[in-house]
Amino acid sequence: MTVATNLTLEAPQSIWNARWNRFRRHRLAMTATIFLILLAIACAAADLIANALGVDPSAVDLFERFSPPSSKHLLGTDEIGRDVLVRLLHGGRISLMVGLLATALGGAFGVLIGVVSGFLEGRTDAFLMRFTDCVLSLPIIPLLIVLGAVDLSKLGLPQAWLNSPSVSFWRIVVVIALVDWTAIARISRAATLSVKHRDFVQAARASGATRLYNITAHILPNIATPLIVAGALTVGRVILFESTLSFLGFGVVPPTPTWGNMLTNAQELVTSAPALAIYPGVLILLTVVAVNLVGDGVRVAFDPRSDS
Repeated sequence: MTVATNLTLEAPQSIWNARWNRFRRHRLAMTATIFLILLAIACAAADLIANALGVDPSAVDLFERFSPPSSKHLLGTDEIGRDVLVRLLHGGRISLMVGLLATALGGAFGVLIGVVSGFLEGRTDAFLMRFTDCVLSLPIIPLLIVLGAVDLSKLGLPQAWLNSPSVSFWRIVVVIALVDWTAIARISRAATLSVKHRDFVQAARASGATRLYNITAHILPNIATPLIVAGALTVGRVILFESTLSFLGFGVVPPTPTWGNMLTNAQELVTSAPALAIYPGVLILLTVVAVNLVGDGVRVAFDPRSDS
């Protein structure tokens, strides 16, 4: 008697496919990702949407003050007749770019501090970690306000650059990056200490590999997972910082719209035109929640022990 058996051999799944499948099964993270993608596309197409609607986001029309939603102004107009929808999209463009760029700059500095501290140890580690602890102990919002109030003309910067409309944008990016790097520094230090004493790093060192080679070839690739997760969670916090600073008047300078300074303009109109405060406030809330959900999904995806 012959027994026939059918064996189906599945191709080995790559680590990135496995991570994507774990992330895809996280429904909240997938929903948040779709929301952020749609929001980013809408913000990037703000000028096209303005042209399609036939509106100028910076044009003042006092005859159109507080107009209700219509086919031309889908969310109505503000206190000086500007289209609310298009200004929200322009403001979202600024807020999202600040979140990404400030996270990238602060994250790069934090990784540098953490990796050098963990790899060299000794006095270097003690000095860098005490410096990190000092920055971490400072109250973030007051510190951001102080840095945001610094007169850039006293720093010897070119006057032509100071008069550029983009100076307030880059100012807020740099200010946030200067203070929001401590968490990533501590995470990268802990991960570096864990990887540094593994056999393959010790073998590379015994074979004559330089410190720079060990850091770039062995340390950084093996600590990328916690850093990616920390970076994803940091973006939401940075967007909230930018909105807070803009609301307090230390962020991007009007008439360039951001969600924070749109809230500032609407705070005196809460009783007469509450929608002008509700729209940017809801967008800030949804964006920060969505970014944090994506960060949680990334954490699950990169955790090989996760079954979700």
